[in-house]
Amino acid sequence: MLDINFTPFPQLSTERLLLRKLIDEDAEQLFKLRSNPKVMKHIGKKPMTSIDEAKDFIKMINGLLEENSGITWAMALKENPEKMIGTFGLWRIMKEHYRAEIGYMLFPEFWQKGLTKEAMVTVLTYGFQKLKLHSIEGRITPLNTASAKVLEGAGFVKEAYFKEDFFFNGQFEDTAIYSLLSRNFTGGSL
Repeated sequence: MLDINFTPFPQLSTERLLLRKLIDEDAEQLFKLRSNPKVMKHIGKKPMTSIDEAKDFIKMINGLLEENSGITWAMALKENPEKMIGTFGLWRIMKEHYRAEIGYMLFPEFWQKGLTKEAMVTVLTYGFQKLKLHSIEGRITPLNTASAKVLEGAGFVKEAYFKEDFFFNGQFEDTAIYSLLSRNFTGGSL
């Protein structure tokens, strides 16, 4: 079984990004991100309605961190490390199966600039090399073609397609599950 310890917090960096710990001061940006209809369109959760929700979310994320059961980074540009532009995480870590789920969101003004791909390689490298995960999955709505492209571009393959397995906003939605095995990851190194 995996033995995971996120202490000290593993700050990561890419050419343009700093992936750092989500802190209380990020609450306003997190609220803006998770209340943005464009960002939340394919997430399957209701948009946030208050900064208090964002503060509670940060507490929950940091609780998972303390339990060593999930990690979420605040994404920031290196030239402005205090301003969060998105989040990237590994959660639902199944230690007994050496598997985790990946998730990410980014403000629309940063879409299609290669930033998610850049962060993806670094987070996958961390997950496979440092955490010793065997596989990482991504669960998306099949309507989220942009996210499917990001996953496929990183080497993920579609493993499953569940019809109407998710109830949200008064209707049933489908889920596509992508997966990447550590032996198939061709990304970076730490």
